[in-house]
Amino acid sequence: MKYILVTGGVISGIGKGIIASSVGTILKSCGLHVTAIKIDPYINIDAGTFSPYEHVVPHITDAIQEWVMKQAWIPVDDDGVEPQVCVIELGGTVGDIESMPFIEAFRQFQFKVKRENFCNIHVSLVPQPSTTGEQKTKPTQNSVRELRGLGLSPDLIMCRCAMPLETSVKEKISMFCHVEPTQVICVHDVSSIYKVPLLLEDQGVVNYFCKRLNLPVEMRPRKMLTKWKEMADRSDRLLEHVSIALVGKYTKLADSYTSVIKALEHSALAINHKLEVKYIDSADLETTTMQDEPVKYHEAWQKLCSSHGVLVPGGFGVRGTEGKMLAISWARKQNKPFLDANSTEFNPESKHPVVIDMPEHNPGQMGGTMRLGKRRTIFKSSNSVLRRLYGDVEYVEERHRHRFEVNPELKHHFEKNGLQFVGQDVEGERMEVIELEDHCYFVGVQYHPEFTSRPIKPSPPYFGLLLAAAGKLQSYMAKGCRLSPR
Repeated sequence: MKYILVTGGVISGIGKGIIASSVGTILKSCGLHVTAIKIDPYINIDAGTFSPYEHVVPHITDAIQEWVMKQAWIPVDDDGVEPQVCVIELGGTVGDIESMPFIEAFRQFQFKVKRENFCNIHVSLVPQPSTTGEQKTKPTQNSVRELRGLGLSPDLIMCRCAMPLETSVKEKISMFCHVEPTQVICVHDVSSIYKVPLLLEDQGVVNYFCKRLNLPVEMRPRKMLTKWKEMADRSDRLLEHVSIALVGKYTKLADSYTSVIKALEHSALAINHKLEVKYIDSADLETTTMQDEPVKYHEAWQKLCSSHGVLVPGGFGVRGTEGKMLAISWARKQNKPFLDANSTEFNPESKHPVVIDMPEHNPGQMGGTMRLGKRRTIFKSSNSVLRRLYGDVEYVEERHRHRFEVNPELKHHFEKNGLQFVGQDVEGERMEVIELEDHCYFVGVQYHPEFTSRPIKPSPPYFGLLLAAAGKLQSYMAKGCRLSPR
């Protein structure tokens, strides 16, 4: 197993995740089996229940090194073959107190797996102040010095910058950071993040990994990278627009819905449309907002009414729930494409609970009680729109993260009114997928399909939403669920 650790310096949110996934993409295009691990210093005994607006207290396990080695060997491709390369992204910034235990763990880890099987990519910022227009190397020098002082020495320094690095700047970083100029990689701003793998490829990153880690790669034209380049070029030539209203509780911070946004982008790109996401705080759609802040209320409804489709992502707690219901109701009545009632989650004493806690869930304890991970969903209807979008399969396996479910005792009431439960769990106890009859696209899923969406292979539920929003779903299905070659 070869391990590639991606660390970051100077500021957070610099693009470590994009670079880690770009490295995985170009290595996968070489025919290698690649897996990835994200380690976030913001870990708590129950970090999963915190709001995305909150930071949480760090908690470290005793055996992170063994855990990494165990996870790295788990097959992630459809063929079930064990990975050959594991790309590890360490969140946060070098020097942060939260990341110190992880840096120390990987300092020891590099000796455990041996140098020929481990290398470090350090992502750093090269700012260019508008006052002088000069690219500054000092932040990168300080960041690398800090990393070295903690026992890790970067093999590649990937410099995030607004404009391509000047040759003199590259040589300066090389000189003061103790690496060859070829080991200083420029990752400047590009029109689309899908061009980043091509940027790394052009600067010889694959060649470097082949020599440094002795990877079994044949240097030949690669079909996957050709498809990737075509997709990246196409992203610059999109003329038609499609707008999706994202109605959620954490819309003040776009990163809260990163996976959802990326899944929407993948699908929009697949149908050659430029995506516009309209963020709507679900609480702004409620009558209380109309009374307290009428301008905000009317702006929210204007955004919703002017969108081509509606997406309501998951969220816990009471706040904003009424607004979500109003948005869903509007999409249903107006025949607008839609993807996702009283409940014991909000009112434990409800006499008509539509949504109930699962039998294995302890209502008195929030932490560690969710239904998590990959679960199988069986399609119960051959006419299901979602089944056809998935390729007319009998079942799908998607990732779950929830602790409540639709009350199965009320199933017949929904179906009597046209809401069909077309997907259920293996035991037939849990309702996994719903579709509304006589609607252009009204789909709700219990799982998180955005987690398995890929740029070249969009998530089917999201793809269906974008097709419907662009008015192309019916023609797509009439063609046997195939896009035209163009």
